[in-house]
Amino acid sequence: MASSYGEPSSRIFHHRGFRAYVTAQTCSSLSFQIVSLAVSWQLYAMTHSAFMLGMIGLMQFVPSVLLALPAGHLADQYNRKTLIIGGQSVEFLASIGLILLSFFAAGSAGLLLALVFLFSLARAFEGPSMTSLLPALLPAGLLSKGMATNQVFREAMVIAGPMAGGVLYVVSPALAYGTAAVAYLVSLVIMIGLNYQHEPVKALPMTFKNLFAGLDFILKRKDVLGVISLDLFAVLLGGVTALLPIFAHDVLHTGAWGLGALRAAPSVGALITGIWVSRNSFHRHTGLIMFGSVAGFGLATLVFALSHNVVISLLALAALGGFDMVSMVIRGAMVQLDTPDAMRGRVNAVNSIFINTSNQLGEFETGLMASAIGAVPASVVGGVGTLVVVGLWMLMFPQLRKRQQLSQGEQHP
Repeated sequence: MASSYGEPSSRIFHHRGFRAYVTAQTCSSLSFQIVSLAVSWQLYAMTHSAFMLGMIGLMQFVPSVLLALPAGHLADQYNRKTLIIGGQSVEFLASIGLILLSFFAAGSAGLLLALVFLFSLARAFEGPSMTSLLPALLPAGLLSKGMATNQVFREAMVIAGPMAGGVLYVVSPALAYGTAAVAYLVSLVIMIGLNYQHEPVKALPMTFKNLFAGLDFILKRKDVLGVISLDLFAVLLGGVTALLPIFAHDVLHTGAWGLGALRAAPSVGALITGIWVSRNSFHRHTGLIMFGSVAGFGLATLVFALSHNVVISLLALAALGGFDMVSMVIRGAMVQLDTPDAMRGRVNAVNSIFINTSNQLGEFETGLMASAIGAVPASVVGGVGTLVVVGLWMLMFPQLRKRQQLSQGEQHP
């Protein structure tokens, strides 16, 4: 299948379902980023504990792992739109809970973490369905372009989310959570009106074999396994997101506005890179580009860890986000293009476990390490560890290193 990166961007927006999908994803992403910013700042203000910041990552990680495979199985058996609506309804109610908490139990770290856990349950439930829905809304020839464009719109709102969250939180935590609730409600309404026809399939029992069919699928495709596992270990070691409140407060000496800027910076880099990716193709040296992007992620982490200047820190985080965008597009295109629709829910569920392991468990691991040796040394260790992993994976997956195209089926002169 030929790449569609060079085609006019407007073509994908001719598809009404894609427009609705992108808008709903944008609102949901904006809401989640506002909540994430507000919760992390509020929890650190309560406890001044790196360990408690790490607990946010753990509350996100546990549901994402426990529910991923059952959620993926359901996504292949039932109407994906209905499953998404169910998950987003819970997220809306959880955001209402955060508003009430800010009024009646503002000092309860336990209740705050409990609501984070509820958010994570809902996101884990809807995740495989949301990811698997996109290929049904676009022709196959526009899928890679659609994925990159969707990510660009999401990153644009991720930039707005932390910045808005920081400003709104200064006024009132309830205002920040209330804004997030409204955006969740908009996303929910759009998803209810989305024109999507579910194709009935033969019901499969939730057996061990069927639950792990996605993992079996990935293990048989070594290039996909290499890409996903590289991302897992690199971000597991190199992630500094959980420590941003510490860097903002103790290293760079800024307030909530500074934390918002730091949280937004990776998305600025991702947005700029995503625009370029959506208009250009990976026709040559895709494997090396992917390895180089992950190595760049590690180097950017090192620069951020050692910086005491806000501008340098913001630039390092922007570079980090740009490198991560390239990795996400390559990984996502490989998984989606090589997977039949009847298995996309289960394959995307396994993929989500890898992604969430690298992000949420990485935050927990980083929080623990920072509580033991400090935020700066922990981040340095993470950056160096990422570079080591890149070197090892280039040796372990030589075919991935030599891979030229995103899809095995693509042929280019």
